[in-house]
Amino acid sequence: MVSQISERRIAGEPPLYEIPGWRELYGVTAGITGRGDGPGRGFDLGLWSEAPVGEVMGRWRQLKGAVAGFDGWVLGHQVHQTRVETHDSARGWVTVEGVDGHLTGTDGILLLVTVADCIPVYLIDPVKRVAALLHSGWRGTAGSILSAGVAAMVEGFGTSAADIIMHCGIGICGSCYEVGSEVMDGCGIERTGVGPWHADLRQVLIGQGQSLGITNISTSQLCTCHDRASFYSYRGSGGRDGRMVAFLGWPLGD
Repeated sequence: MVSQISERRIAGEPPLYEIPGWRELYGVTAGITGRGDGPGRGFDLGLWSEAPVGEVMGRWRQLKGAVAGFDGWVLGHQVHQTRVETHDSARGWVTVEGVDGHLTGTDGILLLVTVADCIPVYLIDPVKRVAALLHSGWRGTAGSILSAGVAAMVEGFGTSAADIIMHCGIGICGSCYEVGSEVMDGCGIERTGVGPWHADLRQVLIGQGQSLGITNISTSQLCTCHDRASFYSYRGSGGRDGRMVAFLGWPLGD
């Protein structure tokens, strides 16, 4: 069964949204930043965007102050591929090149991916206390980054797919994501008629998760493009928008 939920805004600033129930049920910190109500580009966290570096880093420091319980913050310079890296230890800011997925079994490490339409995929094994966070655009989805993340959990930590809880987070919805044949064919979506077509990456990811044996799956009902007042959308802005950051990890002392 797949549950449809909407991330809920946490009171105060900076603009943070959390996956409902995960903190209460599993003790895990899981959510995403939003656009916010600030001037200009809002709470843009895009390190490789056109935003002024000083302003962006100030917002990153603000985020770090708002999410407590983590000594290490891990972020990849994403390349829309399927590499998933395991982090056994981290302290301070850790940035790795060419990585679109992160995995840890260590409390106090916060996994991060940047998004602005692509789907953040959250995976946790509350039995082994293992967390994985994946950046899944159409190339990552087509290349089965989800399979790579699950395999890393199984091989590295002895996770059982039956114990994995999966959430497809805030991203662009199918009706807003107009694509060509390369996306449809790459993601295994049947196409009829003359394009362009529309691709629902979250539905593809749900099907992939189920084929891997994951039964506890939820998906966000929020769309970066429909809900641009709250979130950033690369497509919706014609490539001019900022970036959000999805985050996942078990805090220290939980």
